[in-house]
Amino acid sequence: MELLCIGLSHKTAPLELRERLALTPAQQAEILDAVACGPQEALVVSTCNRVELYVAAPSLDEAAAQVRAALSGIGGPEAASHLYEHRGEAALVHLFRVSASLDSMVVGEPQILGQMKDAFELARAAGGARGELSRACAAAFGSAKRVRSETAIGRSSVSMASAAVSLATKIFGGLAGKAVLLVGAGEMAELAGRHLASAGASRIVVSNRTHSRAEELAAGIGGVARPFEALHEELVHADVVVCSTASPTPLFTKDSVAAVLKPRRHRPLFMVDLAVPRDIAPEVNSLDGVYAYDVDDIDKVIAEGSAARSAEASKAEVIIAEEVARYARARSVREGVPVLAQLRQRAEQIARAEVAKTLGALGEALTDKQRKSVEAMAQAIVNKLLHEPTARLRAVPQDGVNRLAGAAAELFGLEAGEAVSPPALDARLPKTGTQT
Repeated sequence: MELLCIGLSHKTAPLELRERLALTPAQQAEILDAVACGPQEALVVSTCNRVELYVAAPSLDEAAAQVRAALSGIGGPEAASHLYEHRGEAALVHLFRVSASLDSMVVGEPQILGQMKDAFELARAAGGARGELSRACAAAFGSAKRVRSETAIGRSSVSMASAAVSLATKIFGGLAGKAVLLVGAGEMAELAGRHLASAGASRIVVSNRTHSRAEELAAGIGGVARPFEALHEELVHADVVVCSTASPTPLFTKDSVAAVLKPRRHRPLFMVDLAVPRDIAPEVNSLDGVYAYDVDDIDKVIAEGSAARSAEASKAEVIIAEEVARYARARSVREGVPVLAQLRQRAEQIARAEVAKTLGALGEALTDKQRKSVEAMAQAIVNKLLHEPTARLRAVPQDGVNRLAGAAAELFGLEAGEAVSPPALDARLPKTGTQT
């Protein structure tokens, strides 16, 4: 089983295309059902800034065609030219880097690891992540945890939410005395709300489709909750609007925002959209006195802190390289184990056959204790003969495992992929002696 990753991100695709490929849970389940069939495994990652499919398959060409067809079917023919593809170890490295937030728009942001874990749980529940993908994800998540604990990459980073608040603060010269409308009540909205409160916003109004969640968030940041139906009414009073919902269509259009400009007496309005698909239509930015920003605009603010994160990111890359090598080595050892199992099976079949022949020739001349001694001796010889080659095969460097395993198979006449089944002979051999 080889690993494949095909997808697009903020680095390769414009926001308009990422919006079209923002997969709903139903679409993710549909893709998993189509791609994770037979021996193939699949994992779908869909966030604001990336859509990726990871596949473990015996035939990567066939799997790649399936994935590309699925993504193009949703994103349209244009999607094909924006897709990147990684195979084998390159796919493994990419999985580790994404999980550790080294490929994020905001390097070091903590949300991506949680999103990757959620994607894995969805795939596991659907039967898409079973063997190779399950092991690879476990190793990637462990590596990301090590990056967090051994570097300051998380401490020196900013979040999308904090970058948005930083931009608002620069535009207004501070948020003291400013009224804020926070649309949405998820993790991103909560982060933004806490940054807004810390920046000194005088009034924070939280509006969400689920009003109880808006009330809960408002209570936690010292704000007030307002019904979602009053969204545009609140727009009249707001100086700053921060949106981060999962709405499939814009909540604020050019016409709806233009309608409140006169009641606002044309006070400046700062709007920042952290959602994909966007909550604020792009045309809103053309209105006089309205300053609208989307996730790609926020990238310019984030770039200002890139120097501090760069040194920590370099340390993180070293950790990723070590962890990828560790995983690749463990996988190579796993691939060598079938040869060891086949070799042991062959040796034990020969030993059983010889024991059966010897005991048959001696007939009733031996006591039961003597018969058991002959059987134990045969098993001990097998164990002692196989102990050294087994230990050596498991201890060699990664690049030598497959070579030695292949040489052992050739030397002892073992078939590639030969099934390991119970010995055909029914000679009674006790499980004694040193196991390897």
